[in-house]
Amino acid sequence: MCRVRLLLLCLCVLVAMTLTLAVSLLNHQTIQFDLPPKPPDLFKDKLNHQPGKPTIAQVKRLVSQVNWERLWYSHLRPILTERQPGSRGSRKVRKHIFSQLDSLSAGWSVEVDSFISETPRGPVSFSNVLAVLDPMAPRRLLLACHYDSKIIPSDPSDPQKVFVGASDSAVPCAMMLELVTALDLHLKKHKQLMSRVTLQLVFFDGGEAFEQWSQTDSLYGSRHLADSMSRIPHPPGSEQTTLLNAMDLLVLLDLIGAPDPMFVNHFENTARWFDRLIAAEKRLHNLGLLSSHPKELTYFIKDVNMGPVEDDHIPFLQRGVPVLHIIATPFPSFLHTLEDTADKIHSHTVENLTKVLVVFLAEYLRL
Repeated sequence: MCRVRLLLLCLCVLVAMTLTLAVSLLNHQTIQFDLPPKPPDLFKDKLNHQPGKPTIAQVKRLVSQVNWERLWYSHLRPILTERQPGSRGSRKVRKHIFSQLDSLSAGWSVEVDSFISETPRGPVSFSNVLAVLDPMAPRRLLLACHYDSKIIPSDPSDPQKVFVGASDSAVPCAMMLELVTALDLHLKKHKQLMSRVTLQLVFFDGGEAFEQWSQTDSLYGSRHLADSMSRIPHPPGSEQTTLLNAMDLLVLLDLIGAPDPMFVNHFENTARWFDRLIAAEKRLHNLGLLSSHPKELTYFIKDVNMGPVEDDHIPFLQRGVPVLHIIATPFPSFLHTLEDTADKIHSHTVENLTKVLVVFLAEYLRL
């Protein structure tokens, strides 16, 4: 009987120890489960980002949303005016951009980044226009252009003719507005899903030099914004990363609108994204979705070195941001002349390029 009692006692102790261990493990697992999610690795995630692969039917639906009449009349026409920094025309264009973005259902967070900077003509007020689809998303694809126009004297024989900078860069601004309008419902859904990569638009002010292009007389808006973003923690409260680190890729549009443009890749580290533009152009051509487009690759040309071009991407490039520079090279023959007007714009080219970019954005953001 003593032995039986001893065995029963040992068994009870063993059961008690097992239960205690089980409860301890369960509590440990619960604690682990309740820990906050691991913060995103902004550097690793952008390098490993994989685009989506829309079907033929999806591609057709995407490009069908691009509307040339809307791009021309609603988006472009109001920008075809003198819009030098600090001018009445500049304020008018900013108001137009705000109005167009505010009319969309996706719900953009739009703000003006205003500052005063010294120029060869004294202190001038500049205003970048920033629009973010989801400010809390860990990473951003940045689509940008400059909206200011260069100071060019009017022709004494025709004082009514002023510089409106159609290709430089009214058309890129209008293309950006059309892109987010065409993708409005897709972007709205993308925002609701709280995706890890969001879209940001930037309309730079002060891209042009007031007198002679130099490191201090040019790129006023982009220099200011790159410096500002490099000092803003992101995600909020982070001690290691900033808004600049959150930028997956800066896609900069410039000098678009003339017929027969050629675009080349300027940076090896973004070659795979330039290849996506090539693939999109080929695919749309083969599907018969481009107009006045004689061969598979008419715009985006691989393995041609035209050399780097100084533009609004420079302050970001110097801080390590990957850049895809979509600028016509060679430059249009009417660059920085009074002839850069609406009648020089080739409608089929602008519409085709907008369609290519719609596919590119849809793939990158996995819409």
